[in-house]
Amino acid sequence: MSQVFQNIVCKFCGCLCDDITIEVEDARIKKVKKACVSGRGYFLDYDPSDVKPMIDGQEVEWDEAIAAAVDILDRADSPLIYGLSSTSSEGQRKAAKLADRIGATIDSTSSVCHFPTSQAFQAVGEATCTLGEVKDRADLMVFWGCNPMIAHPRHFARYSANAKGMLTKNGRKDRTVVVVDVRPTKTSKLADHFLQIKPGTDYEVMTTLRALIHGKKIGKGVEGVDMQQVEQLADLMKSCRYGVTFFGMGLTMSPGRAYNIAELFTLVAELNKFTRFSAMPMRGHGNVAGADQVLAWLSGYPTAVSMACGVPKMGPGEFTSVDMLANKEADAALIIASNPAAHFPQAAVKHLKSIPSIHIAPAGECLPDIANVILPTACCGIDAPGTAYRMDNVPLRLQTVMPNIRPTDEEILSRIIKAVKQ
Repeated sequence: MSQVFQNIVCKFCGCLCDDITIEVEDARIKKVKKACVSGRGYFLDYDPSDVKPMIDGQEVEWDEAIAAAVDILDRADSPLIYGLSSTSSEGQRKAAKLADRIGATIDSTSSVCHFPTSQAFQAVGEATCTLGEVKDRADLMVFWGCNPMIAHPRHFARYSANAKGMLTKNGRKDRTVVVVDVRPTKTSKLADHFLQIKPGTDYEVMTTLRALIHGKKIGKGVEGVDMQQVEQLADLMKSCRYGVTFFGMGLTMSPGRAYNIAELFTLVAELNKFTRFSAMPMRGHGNVAGADQVLAWLSGYPTAVSMACGVPKMGPGEFTSVDMLANKEADAALIIASNPAAHFPQAAVKHLKSIPSIHIAPAGECLPDIANVILPTACCGIDAPGTAYRMDNVPLRLQTVMPNIRPTDEEILSRIIKAVKQ
């Protein structure tokens, strides 16, 4: 007999679409409606089978695996906790508590994507909003250094360009869409205006926009950029009813990094002297925004936090996971719901493979070729409840659609916390 679940949250990306319909039959997900291609795969490919934990490739009982994980952490002088972005906020809180207890460095996947956004936010502040406000009010949308049609396929339909809202009842007809990027993308093909800029000139273009909105004349434009288009964008920004800039890793991972984002936040703040304007990062993983939120509550910092001295310290380039591993400063690692081997540089992955490590993740995502101890968990939002933060930092409750036969990240971390030495 099949069961149908309505309004389920998809945790694949930062959009956290909460209108998904799931049909479950014989403890397997059979049908998924309304989700994008990535979301359908996220649900349909999930294997709920009971899987035992492993130590060095051999299946063991849970008590033995937990004891082995505790032993690795107890022996370490400089342990690293990394990941967090695909687990629940409840699990993230336990990870932070464990880091505090053992004096570890704790870092999320933000350190390799939107960490410059956090640094800019701390430096100059951010004028932001919710996706509901965007849907209801925004008549100008600027997508800068991001490609949501590939990375966030339902963003246009649910929240931005095509969505129908209170003051945008005609959807796309009531909006102007601008894309700023270094190359044409699938998103730029759908835009009303596409400003193709030279790589590495984002900061200069934003500085030029700041001057233009204040009525200053620019004698010489930015190299390789059509000045007429920049002037047109400045006019659109000043004259719109409600504008929002969505930005991605095209800004955070290009030359300038945090300076790019700080300049964008400053531009947006200055635009609020003329109209209503906001900025929002296009967050990738389902709960990476939650990782930043939880660590900020508990330590005062969003990521790259060392607890080694008994008080939290943030150190970009020092306590970020890539640097900890590439510089061979971590002597043990606890990876939670992430796959650093797929994203980290070779030097960092090489050191990670050389030190004792533990991997906590849903069964199909475990890394037996890297971790000594594998602890397969339930998946929050499928067979475990929890909380996740959307890219606009709005928390949503994750429901379950099938029975839970494996422990959650929160439960495993709680057991480790009770057993490790302080």
